[in-house]
Amino acid sequence: MTNVEEICARLRERLDEKNAVREYCFARSREVVRASANAIRHIHRQDPDGATALLDQARGLMRDIHERAAEYPDLFTSGYVQDAGKEFTEAACTHALVMDLPLPEPEALGVETGAWLNGLGEAIGELRRHILDRIREGDILLAEQKLQQADDIFHALALFDYPEPLTGGLRRTVDAMRSLLERTRGDVTNALRQLRLEEALRRHAGD
Repeated sequence: MTNVEEICARLRERLDEKNAVREYCFARSREVVRASANAIRHIHRQDPDGATALLDQARGLMRDIHERAAEYPDLFTSGYVQDAGKEFTEAACTHALVMDLPLPEPEALGVETGAWLNGLGEAIGELRRHILDRIREGDILLAEQKLQQADDIFHALALFDYPEPLTGGLRRTVDAMRSLLERTRGDVTNALRQLRLEEALRRHAGD
């Protein structure tokens, strides 16, 4: 008689525990994504208090995931947890860029390096929306300032020339950023030209 039944029983118990943690982390990750998306909506609606509350909620959820997955590091580095970290980083960085705050560091958010880098890169899409909103409101100079910030982020991320598994596919994110920046630069340039034309016409009318 072998001890196979005893071994398998012990392994089933171990996997039952790990599967329970996996399901918990999966559910919390979905909540992080939902809270992060809602935070971005509040940012664009110019509701910083609502955005801050949702970001705090997402931060607490990420902390819960850390604590529950402490014994299973492979769960924390799984795709759904990394996606949640990326979405949370995107929301937190969008909030910082729009509100002129320092960018949150990955350790403060509780996210891995690749998730933070890609989340910051994707925040440029939300910053483009903010820039277009400022153009529509006639605040062209602020739009130009935000474009410069986006450009600085692009050049910083483009320096990460590492294998894709280490950066979570950052190269694709940087390529998408390049296209967004080119379009945004065109929008800001056209708005500045229009502003200068209107100022020239006003000066001419005053003469």
